[in-house]
Amino acid sequence: MHLLSIAALLAASVLGGVATLLGVTALGIGGRTTTVRQIEPALGGNSPTSFERARPGRALTINQIFRRDAPGVVQVTSTQVIRTSDPFNFGLPQTEQQKALGSGFVMDKAGHIVTNYHVVAGARSVEVSFSNSDNMKARIVGSDPSTDLAVLQIDARSRALTPLPFGNSDRVSVGDSVVAIGNPLGYDRSVTAGIVSAVQRAISAPNQYPIDHVIQTDAPINHGNSGGPLINSRGQVVGVTAQIATGDTGSDGNIGIGFAIPVNTVRSVVAQLIKKGKVEHAFIGITAKPVTAEIARLFRLPSKSGLLVATVQPGSGAAAAGLRAGTDTAVVSGESWPIGGDLIVSADGVSLSSVDQLRDLIAAKQPGDSISLVVYRGTQKLTLEVKLGRQPSSPG
Repeated sequence: MHLLSIAALLAASVLGGVATLLGVTALGIGGRTTTVRQIEPALGGNSPTSFERARPGRALTINQIFRRDAPGVVQVTSTQVIRTSDPFNFGLPQTEQQKALGSGFVMDKAGHIVTNYHVVAGARSVEVSFSNSDNMKARIVGSDPSTDLAVLQIDARSRALTPLPFGNSDRVSVGDSVVAIGNPLGYDRSVTAGIVSAVQRAISAPNQYPIDHVIQTDAPINHGNSGGPLINSRGQVVGVTAQIATGDTGSDGNIGIGFAIPVNTVRSVVAQLIKKGKVEHAFIGITAKPVTAEIARLFRLPSKSGLLVATVQPGSGAAAAGLRAGTDTAVVSGESWPIGGDLIVSADGVSLSSVDQLRDLIAAKQPGDSISLVVYRGTQKLTLEVKLGRQPSSPG
């Protein structure tokens, strides 16, 4: 999927184009100039609405979460310079600016701000504006298209910053109450509430690599929420809102299916971005398909679980180690299966039943590290040491 960042325009700005593929849309827009404005919580009475208390005395009302966390949520205004052709100017290229909104949040007193990669991709400059309209320059510390995350930094007094606490996305369960704070369609100071609809989803990053362990929520999020926090009932960030599904409705608005990058992924990635300005992802260089018991029986495989190797990328660590891809394709009930190649049954001693497991093991390593694979080649059992490379810019 080609993910284009789209969001609502500021006053007097022109709305950018929308790109949706397979029903999934990114929620912000990358640009050449980015403005970040701190959002102050609106004054008002205490809301009677509260989350169901998973632990007595620990859950907060939506109003309490908003009052506590909204000062740490920022608005990202991205200005993109695009090239156009004017037919009345002999077709010579012209340039024009388009503005759109995204969101982000303060993560520490050093002025680091977390947002989505697609919100600031290609930005020429970054400008930060707080609620008192003071403007200041900001810089992009680093960005990672493979996880759709980026870190900005502003030079502000620590007492003016409200960092949001991180939770633990591994503890997020279906049915948990969550809120999203951001700037949907340019309406700042917006909070929406819902539940966790599903966990362990996978979405495509801007460079088409999969992002695993994604949280699905029905908390309404729209264009402009991109990069904002998804917060649990204790006021802790458990995810960064990134995409929505639109299905076949013909609309690019919210239909109750949104996705947030899990905060445990965010925690690891932003630490590397702050330290190095980039993230180097390990890469094995294969595509594979998990075996089912029926397929193992039908093709008389030596194991009822594992990964059938479908392709091996030339020049990759997998190719250097001698992994073999399927030489034929079998279709069973309309589904294709790679046949005649290696069957990977374990990696570093972990039995494999899904591709996600292998990706997790590789994600925990650095380029240059090795991973030990146990494979069946026909009925012969082999152990192969694969030296991992660096992830290419795109899966192709």
